[in-house]
Amino acid sequence: MRAAAARVVLVGSPNVGKSCIFNYLTGNYVAVSNYPGTTVDISTGYFKDRGKRFEVIDTPGMYSLIPLTEEERVTRLLLSKQVPDVVIHVVDAKNLRRMLHMTLQLIDAGLPVILNVNIMDEARQLGMLIHLERLEKLLGIPVIATCAAGKVGLEVLKNAITQYQPTQPGSFNLSSQLEQAIAKISDLLQLSYTLSKRITAILLLEGDAMVLELAQKEQAWAEIAAIIKQVAAENKNNPEALMAIERQAVIDKILDKVVRYARIEQHSLKHVAGWLGKITREPITGLPILCLVLYFGLYQFVGKFGAGYLVDYVNNSVFVPIINPLVARIVENFIPWEWARSLLAGEYGIFTMGFRYATAIILPIVGTFFFAFALLEDTGYLPRLAMLVDAVFRYFGLNGRAVIPLTLGLGCGTMAVMVTRTLESKRERLLATFLLSLSIPCSAQLGVVLALLSHNATAVIIWSTYMVMVFSFIGWLSAKLIPGDRSAFYMEIPPLRLPLIGNVLKKAYSRMSWYLMEILPVFIITSVLLWAGARSGVLAVLIKHVEPVMGIIGLPPAAAQAFLLGFFRRDYGAAGLYDLVSAGQLSERQLLVAAVALTLFVPCIAQFAVMIKERGAAVALSMVTIIIFVALGSAALINSILKLFVL
Repeated sequence: MRAAAARVVLVGSPNVGKSCIFNYLTGNYVAVSNYPGTTVDISTGYFKDRGKRFEVIDTPGMYSLIPLTEEERVTRLLLSKQVPDVVIHVVDAKNLRRMLHMTLQLIDAGLPVILNVNIMDEARQLGMLIHLERLEKLLGIPVIATCAAGKVGLEVLKNAITQYQPTQPGSFNLSSQLEQAIAKISDLLQLSYTLSKRITAILLLEGDAMVLELAQKEQAWAEIAAIIKQVAAENKNNPEALMAIERQAVIDKILDKVVRYARIEQHSLKHVAGWLGKITREPITGLPILCLVLYFGLYQFVGKFGAGYLVDYVNNSVFVPIINPLVARIVENFIPWEWARSLLAGEYGIFTMGFRYATAIILPIVGTFFFAFALLEDTGYLPRLAMLVDAVFRYFGLNGRAVIPLTLGLGCGTMAVMVTRTLESKRERLLATFLLSLSIPCSAQLGVVLALLSHNATAVIIWSTYMVMVFSFIGWLSAKLIPGDRSAFYMEIPPLRLPLIGNVLKKAYSRMSWYLMEILPVFIITSVLLWAGARSGVLAVLIKHVEPVMGIIGLPPAAAQAFLLGFFRRDYGAAGLYDLVSAGQLSERQLLVAAVALTLFVPCIAQFAVMIKERGAAVALSMVTIIIFVALGSAALINSILKLFVL
């Protein structure tokens, strides 16, 4: 029987390089799965050393052992349900003062910690000189310096993991008042908390909900609650703030002994990067830069190059003249049954529609978007964008953090709904999910729409302006109707960096692979359902019932099929719209109305399934019902407006 693998958990704030370290240790993205009892994905991989097997878990970003979001809660559960063999706390060397808070929490928790001081190159460029041996001695745990992006020090870190031996960490006492309260609570604890009694007592004083729920089952809970109440009363009902202040004082004493600053002459490139980093988050300069990013990144690269040139080439130069006729000949020669021939190569054939839509029309668009998104991610632009839009998002009941799932929604709505877990409150997750489902088109849908409208700049301006207006009005109205307040905004702002092309390509390839694995089965199943519907006459009946609705919004009856395709996937509907335009069945006005209606139309099946999983069936169904009315109403309105201008 194979021995159990040693469990290694990577923890740390966002943007500190955990994923780079995970990929180095495991070799690739090995497995992504939900943590039991949650909807949050974690990455798991393995490596071997000297015959011993190690399981590596890359956790969601976390600033403290007290979780604020669902993702942080998962990291806390991973640490507390079963103590890992090694915990690697990855920190940004430039931000040691802030990030050592969690290091001290992990030490107090009695966990087997290795401190990984990452991004050392940027710290040196700022003139930071860190005495790592002294830091290791003061903390009493192994301290390893790395630069994960350049793979510097990662082999040393790997050796530290494989050769890890428990150490006796240092003790970091707080004020006598707090220490006495911690000691009293610790003595009263009888239940099993997995983590140390000291950290359990500290978390109780800080008001941690997860520990409080379990501690209320203690026989001595009344005494514990009295101690907590007394400490709160003596500290203006905010012992958590007092704890943070005192822990910061401990950290400052440590850093006074281990960090020095040297005067350095910065390279001109660093001056430029610092200047760019500043102007990208200031409204006066940041908004024009955002417009440039959207124009070149989305309109030119994804819209014109991906959805225009690449789709035209793959579809019109590869599939239509070569692959489709070849499949038709093979099917005709080797399959005697007419029904099977039509299933494979007919109007709704698995190859001629399902496989062609997925690979010839959708994949080039998704691929270009994910490349552009990975590029923005690696440069450090997205956190600046979050800071830039925070003031605007407050009108929608959201803060700047919501820009990450909303931007990712331009790539894939399914993935973006999952990422709403990073938002702090249930209200914010609900608002972001609704806006994603209504007004954020996925890259394939967006690319097709931009490609179809790109020949007419006025149409692009009208469509994009109308989408912004719908997004703004519905977002504002939703924030007014749903009770609650938005949470405070905080986000790590890394320096702007030149992206490493290898990392960008790997991220884009990984997301493209995930997306193709998701959409190809859906497209094939959709083709089979449409084929069955066509042969049984059900599709004709459905189209007949949808045709009057098309008339209300000013579209021809043939558009009904594209909208029915949109029920299966938004991008499938967009691809159907592409075929309608190729056949010359839509006027300029009808094309613009169809673009508006399909952009606002219901989320695809995969996104709807994730909405049910994340928000619940009742909420998801309510959202879809509202979205149908908003989409058709908005399309009818713009159709009437365009008619007034004789368009």
